[in-house]
Amino acid sequence: MLTTAIQTFRNLAAWFGGREPVVLLAGFILVATTWGFIEVASEVLDGDTHAFDKWVIEVTRSAEDPSLPIGPSWLRELGRDATALGGVGWLSFFTAVAAGYLLLDNKLRLMILLSLSSLGGLILTTSLKYLVSRPRPQADFYLSHVYTSSFPSGHSMLSAVIYLTAGVLLAASVSHVRLKIYVLSVAILLSLIVGASRVYLGVHYPTDVLAGWMAGAAWAILCWLVARWLRHRRLTFKPDT
Repeated sequence: MLTTAIQTFRNLAAWFGGREPVVLLAGFILVATTWGFIEVASEVLDGDTHAFDKWVIEVTRSAEDPSLPIGPSWLRELGRDATALGGVGWLSFFTAVAAGYLLLDNKLRLMILLSLSSLGGLILTTSLKYLVSRPRPQADFYLSHVYTSSFPSGHSMLSAVIYLTAGVLLAASVSHVRLKIYVLSVAILLSLIVGASRVYLGVHYPTDVLAGWMAGAAWAILCWLVARWLRHRRLTFKPDT
């Protein structure tokens, strides 16, 4: 089995233009996050995570008023502000800004890749929600408007799809290592903040968020591998980048 896995990663690296360790690592992360999502989804469908999900929701609620999360009122407001960063409206605006930057930097094909990746992530998220159709936590807990099913968390997955995809593509377009680390760190932090806010506001179970993070990360890694394959063929990047 180990030999088969190693050979799979090597084939993946060769397909995307090389056998560098970073490509093998990306392939491993892609397989691991995809497998992790499938495992979590299976546990959720079997009902094995219900006790854990319910416990996390309960410990984040106020003892005096279970319909409110723990902490002062300003923290609840901050949670609503954070969750807005994963909304479709804001993510669409962010994608447009990132696409505009790439267009102004004469990276038209990379801009198209970012736009298609974002649209594909939205379609994938919607499809997964429809397939699983998990009910939300108790309605009294909601502190944010919801209109779809619970699994996976759309905010968590889309924020990972948009922020991480934009992060890896933008990081690949800059030359300084410090800038690459900074861009990726901000992208990861934004995704984590959005996911945590969904549980805090009571609109998602923690396994919804975990699955959203993993699916979004897998999609972002896949998009990076595609961008790297295009880069080797000089289709997305300038020759001197």
